[in-house]
Amino acid sequence: MVFAGIKVPDTALVRDAVDLSRSLLEPFLFNHVMRSWLFAVVLSDGAEHPPDSELLAVAAVLHDLGLTDRYAAESRFEVDGANAARAFLSDRGISTRQIQLVWDAVALHTTPTLALHKEPEVVMTHSGIAVDVVGAGLDRIPQDKQRAILSEFPRLAFKDQFKGCLCKVVRQKPMTTIDNILRDFGIRYVEGFALPNFADLVGNAPFSE
Repeated sequence: MVFAGIKVPDTALVRDAVDLSRSLLEPFLFNHVMRSWLFAVVLSDGAEHPPDSELLAVAAVLHDLGLTDRYAAESRFEVDGANAARAFLSDRGISTRQIQLVWDAVALHTTPTLALHKEPEVVMTHSGIAVDVVGAGLDRIPQDKQRAILSEFPRLAFKDQFKGCLCKVVRQKPMTTIDNILRDFGIRYVEGFALPNFADLVGNAPFSE
């Protein structure tokens, strides 16, 4: 299977993951997960410890399912997405360890301080997403591959649409924003947004000292 001139695993698992994301994500988000996957594939080329290409595909392509109506639940959206990916894999003969790798890759995809210290699948899932969202590592993607990926999966006003998507989550589940990227979007863009400061939580802990 080839996207943007980049060869990727052509398996039923990968095809089903792509089909699921295509069916549930808005076009700007579907294009984002596909670009993130392809950027991750390019970054993985020649890596000393390359990721499992099929697990990387599933994690990258499914990483935003927590932003869909079907899979949004009570946890932070990354965990909702990780739980969705686990459910997708659970009846497909995938080992417990492989499922956990995908779960970790999705759950930690916005947390580089943890993700970059884990297994190659987790590292590269985060890294591909970081290229697409903030441009981190874009200089490691050859210009011809950048053009091909952006041509096949256009950004579709990604910055504004993504901001709106995340602000919607902030309004719906404000307490899930305490320790992740959503807090910054809430502070910057959502009127009336306020959360307890962790220093206050420590100071107010119910102990006598």
